[in-house]
Order: sequence, then C-alpha cells, then structure tokens
Amino acid sequence: MDIFLPNVDASLGWYVKGKMFMRMYVAAFLAALAGVPALADGEGTTELTEMMTAYDARGWEGVGRLNIGWGGMCTGAMIAPNLVLTAGHCLYNSRTGNQVNPATIQFHAGWRNGHASASRKVRRAVIHPDYVFTGPESDNLTVSNDLAILELDSDIRLANIQPFTTGKRPRKGATVGVVSYAHDRAESPSIQETCHVLARRQGALVLSCDVDFGSSGAPIFAEVDGTPQIVSVVSAKGEVRGRRVSLGTNLEKPLSEMMVLLKSGGGVSARKTPEVRMMKPDTPRTLTSGGAKFLRP
Repeated sequence: MDIFLPNVDASLGWYVKGKMFMRMYVAAFLAALAGVPALADGEGTTELTEMMTAYDARGWEGVGRLNIGWGGMCTGAMIAPNLVLTAGHCLYNSRTGNQVNPATIQFHAGWRNGHASASRKVRRAVIHPDYVFTGPESDNLTVSNDLAILELDSDIRLANIQPFTTGKRPRKGATVGVVSYAHDRAESPSIQETCHVLARRQGALVLSCDVDFGSSGAPIFAEVDGTPQIVSVVSAKGEVRGRRVSLGTNLEKPLSEMMVLLKSGGGVSARKTPEVRMMKPDTPRTLTSGGAKFLRP
C-alpha cells in the first residue's frame, strides 16, 4: 500500500525556540486516507499567499497569532468579541504534558509586521473534555475534538475586526480556504483561498490545504451566501503519495459542547498555578449555538 504518513504532526503549534517537534505516526488514519483521491498537482487549488499589507488582510483581521508564554505559537480566530477558537493541543506544554496557564497566552488580532490591530490577554481556556493530549512522541492522534475556546480579558470591538460565524462540516469535494500563521511566515497572515475536502473520516477532515508549524488552530473557511464561515480548525499535517495534506477537526457538535462548558464556568482560569493538568468537567451534553456574524467588506 502506497499510503504513508511520515511526519504527521499533531502540534503544528509546537514551534518552540527554534525546535520543530515532528515525530507523529498515526496508524488510525491509514485506512481513512486510503480513500483519498489522487489529484493532479495544483488541481483546483490556489497558492498560499502572504498578506503583507492592510489592504491584503482586509476582512481577515479577526484571525490572529497566539503567543504562548513558553515559546509556542499557534493561530486563532475570533468567534465572538471576547472568544477565540483554536486547537486544543496548542494549550499544552509539549515537554511536560501539562496545560499551560492561560495567563501566559496572548492573542494578537490581525498581527502583521510587528503590530496587531488589537491585542488581548486570555482570562480562561476551555478545552473539549473528550480531547486527549498525547504529546509529540505518541503514536496516537486525536483530531476530532482537538479544539479550545479562549476567553479574552476584554472584548475586541473595533469596526475593522469582526468575529466570524461558524458553519456545518463541509462535504467531501467541497471548496474551502484557510488563513494561518506559521513558523516561516510568523509576521503576517497567509491565505489559501481555494483548497478541498479530500475525505471525511473518524470525525475529521482530510484537506488539500497548505499548512505548517504554527498553523495549528487556523480557521478553515467555507463561503456561504458570500460570507466566510469557520467550518473546521487545523489540527495536523501529513503526506499521501508524496502530496502534503492537512487534517481538520470536527466543529459543530464539539463547539456547541464547549460553549456549554464556558457558560457553566468550566475550563481553566488564568488565576490558576503556572501549569495545571486539565480535569474533565462533569457537564451535561446540552447543545447550544455560538458565534458572531462576520461581514466581509
């Protein structure tokens, strides 16, 4: 079988002080990826383009860079004036396996060339209770629930920074796009306007989107009635027949469950000790909706 996954990384955000943690082999996805079609190079996709100017980034200022105090970097996107959606594994120290103190995380909305459109500290972090952090040396990868919500210490209410709505999981073959930061383009966001859902397996999406270290938590968008909606979050990357792919989380149901936790006071507060292990809260699985309207100029 010619399907292989060298260097599948569950922590694209683990770019820590010049070190990239890449050892992650995921046997569970081999069967899933066996059904991924072999598309010609570049078929139906656009290149990843760095948004170097304010004009280029217009409408995407709600995507920002997450700086984690111990040297990590991820991408996050606003879903409300005080809420940022990202990947759950971004909130764990890759060396100790402990959850990082939310007080050490900063969200820089629209970060570009050393400046942010707005910056906020994090007051509280809610990780999906079914997400299991396995670390960079593990052979197991949890993608479907690799989600976290960050509550900011104050709202971002600026006319040029609008939260994004969230949407349903796209079908196989659907056109999506991604806006992300990465270790080699950390000073400005990049956009890939067109990539595709190659497969839907085990609560996750296999995508043709171009991602790299630092892209963890990046929003994956689908356009609905002319408006971009977040339909998944970047969790990992891999390779199929020599072609780079990315793995996206399930979103609709896990996000609803995390919103329940958030409203009930769950999660880890920035007032906790510097590193604490995440306890799975005993919270009813009532579904609720979340998100705020995003109007693209």
